[in-house]
Amino acid sequence: MPITGQDTLNTRRTLSAAGKEYDYFSLKAVAEAGLGDVSDLPNSLKVLLENLLRYEDGHSVTTDDIKAVAQWLNQRRSEHEIAYRPARVLMQDFTGVPAVVDLAAMRDAMNKMGGDPNKINPLSTCNLVIDHSVMIDFAGSSDAMEKNIDKEFERNGERYTFLKWGQDAFRNFTVVPPGTGICHQVNLEFLAKVVWTEDEGGRTVAMPDTLVGTDSHTTMVNGMAVLGWGVGGIEAEAAMLGQPVSMIIPEVIGFKLTGELKEGTTATDLVLRVVEMLRQMGVVGKFVEFYGLGLDQLTLADRATIANMAPEYGATCGFFPVDTETLKYLDLTGRDEDAITLVEAYAKEQGIWRDATTKDPAFTDTLELDISTVEPAISGPKRPQDRIALSNAAPAFADALKTLAAAEAPRSIAVEGTEYKFSDGDVAIAAITSCTNTSNPSVMVAAGLLARNAVSRGLTAKPWVKTSFGPGSQVVEDYLIKAGLIEDLELLGFHIVAIGCTSCIGNSGPLAEPIVAAIEEGDLVATAVLSGNRNFEGRINPHVRANYLASPPLVVAYAVAGSMTVDLYNDPLGKDADGNAVYLKDIWPTNQEVAAVVAECLSREMFQARYADVYRGPGQWRAIATSGGGIYDWPDGSTYVKNPPYFEDMGVGPNEPEDVYGARVLMLLGDSVTTDHISPASVIGKDSPAGDYLLEHQVRPEDFNSYGSRRGNHEIMMRGTFANIRIRNEMVPGTEGGVSKHYPSDEVGPVYTIAMKYRDEGVPLVVVGGKEYGTGSSRDWAAKGTRLLGVRAVIVESFERIHRSNLVGMGVLPLLFKDGLTHKSLGLDGSEVFDITGMEGGITPGMDVDCRINRADGLSENIKLMCRIDTLDEVDYYLHGGILQYVLRRMIAEAA
Repeated sequence: MPITGQDTLNTRRTLSAAGKEYDYFSLKAVAEAGLGDVSDLPNSLKVLLENLLRYEDGHSVTTDDIKAVAQWLNQRRSEHEIAYRPARVLMQDFTGVPAVVDLAAMRDAMNKMGGDPNKINPLSTCNLVIDHSVMIDFAGSSDAMEKNIDKEFERNGERYTFLKWGQDAFRNFTVVPPGTGICHQVNLEFLAKVVWTEDEGGRTVAMPDTLVGTDSHTTMVNGMAVLGWGVGGIEAEAAMLGQPVSMIIPEVIGFKLTGELKEGTTATDLVLRVVEMLRQMGVVGKFVEFYGLGLDQLTLADRATIANMAPEYGATCGFFPVDTETLKYLDLTGRDEDAITLVEAYAKEQGIWRDATTKDPAFTDTLELDISTVEPAISGPKRPQDRIALSNAAPAFADALKTLAAAEAPRSIAVEGTEYKFSDGDVAIAAITSCTNTSNPSVMVAAGLLARNAVSRGLTAKPWVKTSFGPGSQVVEDYLIKAGLIEDLELLGFHIVAIGCTSCIGNSGPLAEPIVAAIEEGDLVATAVLSGNRNFEGRINPHVRANYLASPPLVVAYAVAGSMTVDLYNDPLGKDADGNAVYLKDIWPTNQEVAAVVAECLSREMFQARYADVYRGPGQWRAIATSGGGIYDWPDGSTYVKNPPYFEDMGVGPNEPEDVYGARVLMLLGDSVTTDHISPASVIGKDSPAGDYLLEHQVRPEDFNSYGSRRGNHEIMMRGTFANIRIRNEMVPGTEGGVSKHYPSDEVGPVYTIAMKYRDEGVPLVVVGGKEYGTGSSRDWAAKGTRLLGVRAVIVESFERIHRSNLVGMGVLPLLFKDGLTHKSLGLDGSEVFDITGMEGGITPGMDVDCRINRADGLSENIKLMCRIDTLDEVDYYLHGGILQYVLRRMIAEAA
């Protein structure tokens, strides 16, 4: 794919760095071309502007697009749509497998329609990192990691064979094997370059490193000034195939940081405060850019922690500029010296460099935080933005228990075969996990030092706590070993169980059967404390109702305390050998102690050694043999990989816009419905439609694996849509889990069963919900499953950014209530019939459509809905039935 266009504005220049010449597209030259001074633009918008300068071709990118970005400064916002082309695509295996399945299916379809299947190929660099599949079946022992890896390959052999085939079959596509690291940490430590280079026409072109990823936490890399965010797998596939990402030039919120962290606080405490502030402000669909002298007090790992949680504060990204800290991190992680020289030279030449003398950019709006005011905190029990000061954690849990418990609380149940009881608030899971925190040496060393101090005082983790440690990089183990801290963590039960996502994405594995029995007998509110980034209900473990996010040292502390009812400020964690009470303050390490260990034990050589042969993988990976060939030979009877139905009976051209008549409600939902509610990643239940399917295909329950691992099989994923055990369909009051109600028969059953009954009757479906619909992971199956169940439209009060885009990408109409109306104010109960009209005359972005609500009592009501198809490109995608159909038809037309 060409990486440069016409350069009508004559902005191409030459830069020398480390003895080599590079071509680049100059932002300073924009002013010379008469478009005005762009030096005050936010750095993130400068990256977008360079992208448009480089790709300007008079068609997908015009000089008017470039002018629109330059003129953003006039109002500090814009309604102008641009076509953005990132340099590369990042995938993880849960979202990557279905994406590669789709590419393989597109090759099949291209072949059947008489085209060249080898035209279906990534045109830009695509890296897939296998990190989501490993589950914590074994924990708390020195051989846990080895056992979990063996189990991982046993469960996922079909998927891994398929991915290995993809690596051989597709150009520009590489797979980082299991056990290497979490994709965002591998991206930060190895893949990302800050300044990307590509050869074209005998010249080397330098440009900002940019990407989209099939995981919402792709945003982590913005901490090192690489612009990136999460998209659905379908949008990522289109980007891989040369289709630009269509977007409105965003508003940019400036977040000024001053001061420095005080003693006893961590980067995790800071990010939880940032999440809270930005959620309160409202930044969905906006860029956030950090600036101010406080940046000088943050390591790049601290910045990456903040950037990682952009999905939790709702922004498209949380961007940090290039400065000396960026260069230090590139050097620490073993990047090439000449490449680091180029980063500095390019950033300074393009005006995207920051130091103490840099003028503050212009922003749409700003907010400010003095970092020294940040207090130790946790977040929960259901949402990342619900921050709780650590000093108030125990009372806050007591308040939450009133709504979480089904009966008078607190209660205790004896645990069979033990001498202890399990009570409301007891910590069932304490997990040091996720890319958010395990990428940050300061909080990892703090956890290790706290563990050492706890062990020296004779403290242990409570016996009912399932402890685990799943770092996102192999380097974490290296520096903790060098510091002599790994043994102390292990003495508290925090053995390394895997190098991967583990508990953070719900792969926490089973709790001990006696614990589960006690929880179920007493209907107890068990808790989990993890150093992750999400704590939505039902996500971490189906038997845990309250989930709290905390820094790694606090995870260790709660494992020792054993309960959320313990006040860590005032209650002792336990007693030492002499019977003296030991408090958290007695074992908490100082900031100076932490910094000294990090400085002594973390080295460039560790990163170089770990990434020297990054694509080799463990012996189990190397032993996998593939069939080869450019067209995938879909195995009969596979329950992991199945040819999807998206291209069946696909015509040559797009559809005419159609109105929707006689639609029934499949789901009537409340606020903050997550993509995990819609398409869970957790373990497949035996008594579920997906479980029934697997049993019919002779799969044993112990081999069901998770929904996340089965995303290459649409039959399972359709059955898993709206199947989260914690989802509540208001059509069926008093129930929890994936159930719906059929009208007019009043039959109640699994969502899949009811949807298929409607399909057989030829009845279209709608989903109705509240605010923040589709929040959470960039899970394209939340849209794919919705479409395959027969849902034509989703009507809510507000959408989260990625899910709205995914719905359009699957040909599902996203609609918003207007004029302050909600499904509650309208008194909807799910028995209504919907007619959605006004589209047959043509669809335009943001248009109003008419909706007639026909009630069961014979009355009807007409309301207006806002169509959230936001761009002209999205109109095309919708009319083609989805973005993949659009891309395939375009490629067939170009080859004709």
